[in-house]
Amino acid sequence: MANVKLAVIYYSSTGTNYQMAQWAEDAAKQAGAEVKLVRVPETAPMEAIEQNPSWKEHYLATKDTVTEAKIDDLDWADAIIFSAPTRFGNVPAQLKQYMDQAGGLWFQGKLVNKVVSAMTSAQNPHGGQEATLLNFYTTMFHWGAIIAAPGYSDNAIFGAGGNPYGTSVSVDGEGNMKDDVEEAVRHQTRRTIDVASKFVN
Repeated sequence: MANVKLAVIYYSSTGTNYQMAQWAEDAAKQAGAEVKLVRVPETAPMEAIEQNPSWKEHYLATKDTVTEAKIDDLDWADAIIFSAPTRFGNVPAQLKQYMDQAGGLWFQGKLVNKVVSAMTSAQNPHGGQEATLLNFYTTMFHWGAIIAAPGYSDNAIFGAGGNPYGTSVSVDGEGNMKDDVEEAVRHQTRRTIDVASKFVN
């Protein structure tokens, strides 16, 4: 397998998507990929963050320890795994703002043939998880990216609720995962790297 450069880019308010991103990072390293794990910059005002103790705790725990995502990370990567929570059936504003800054790379054609896969979370199985991933992938079509959705390529997908568009997880009010998603994340990561390896010289 060719040496794939994978960027794991996540946004997480209370830690669920950070955990999923860490599983992806570990699986990618085990598969022999060169990996960057980076977080999308937080844009919410501190007043909003402080209203949710779990959000505040996670923000303070990671803001100085996890590298912020730069647009150059998209250029560097052969493959990208995104992980972010659902917001009304779409990606959070923080991730959207990050993606909106990629216009320069898009204009230069530098996002064409990037292999992309995405994961998400919500408070319940019908909280917009599938819609979020499909809406996210619309942007990837504009990039000319190659989408490496997991489909039903492994039984681990069913342990995470059976979402063919990407691993998705339900969380309770405390941010605890309700589904068994770790192996689904690892499988999706390996699949993404495998697809990307076919395009790396």
